[in-house]
Amino acid sequence: MPVNRRDVVKGVTLGAAAMTGAAPASAAAATAGKIVHHVFFWLKNPGSAADRDALIAGVRGLGKIAVVRGIEVGVPASTEARDVVDASFHVSEMLVFDNVADQKTYQDHPLHKEFIAQCGHLWTKVVVYDMVTV
Repeated sequence: MPVNRRDVVKGVTLGAAAMTGAAPASAAAATAGKIVHHVFFWLKNPGSAADRDALIAGVRGLGKIAVVRGIEVGVPASTEARDVVDASFHVSEMLVFDNVADQKTYQDHPLHKEFIAQCGHLWTKVVVYDMVTV
């Protein structure tokens, strides 16, 4: 299931409000949306196509977890260079869950733990952004 860009923008707005201490318009709305789990990986060996491909294959395997409602895997796009664009990562995944409980199920799932065990040696840095759609 593709992620609606409007939902992503709304989630980013909610995240910005949370970081500034502003309360969301409705606490119920903040918990009612889908959970988007966006992960950015920096490879230990960024010049290695084999390492990149192994990480991509590992990430794609996470889509087999039943609670994952949508998955996108990618690499930096060749878009216009702008100050607000960080294209320093090497691989990214975006997973969608129905709710926080499903995201927790994913975190504890044996396939997720196996992915970390098998692919963790490939990266040097990971950054995660979790948001709820509003």
